[in-house]
Amino acid sequence: MSADIIRTARLDLLPLRVEHAEEMAEVLSDPALHTFIGGAPEGPEDLRARYERLVTGSPDPAVSWCNWVLGLREEACPVGTVQATVVGQRAEIAWVLGARWQGRGLAKEAARGLVEWLAERSVRTVVAHIHPGHHASAAVAAAAGLSPTGTVHGGEARWELTVRPSPHVS
Repeated sequence: MSADIIRTARLDLLPLRVEHAEEMAEVLSDPALHTFIGGAPEGPEDLRARYERLVTGSPDPAVSWCNWVLGLREEACPVGTVQATVVGQRAEIAWVLGARWQGRGLAKEAARGLVEWLAERSVRTVVAHIHPGHHASAAVAAAAGLSPTGTVHGGEARWELTVRPSPHVS
């Protein structure tokens, strides 16, 4: 499965390219973005190396790594990322939005667009792992249709959506 451009009301989800690293290093430079996920902001060189690995794809042919940069059309700039790791009919998703663009519903819009795209490609289970204290991320998951399962693994709550196939219209 390869990442296509996904268009939402305000965003273009653009398939990740190594060339995105420099701009994205700036977008993701706020240390507060790592409060719940750990680590620290990556500089352009480290991010370029990570993006090179991501665009190369998973070494396992049964696993698809789909990654997008969120382009905000109104401001003609990148504002964050979404990703999906797809195995068969199951996808694990994640998102991050630069601090400057938070609070405008953009992460919710991107996550909904991603879930719709996955459903159109026969993904039937969508999973996200969210730190229990990260209320904004929980709101994004809920907006995308996911619900908490009550399972906690590695300090993160598992959220899940079972996608119902659309009835075939003839």
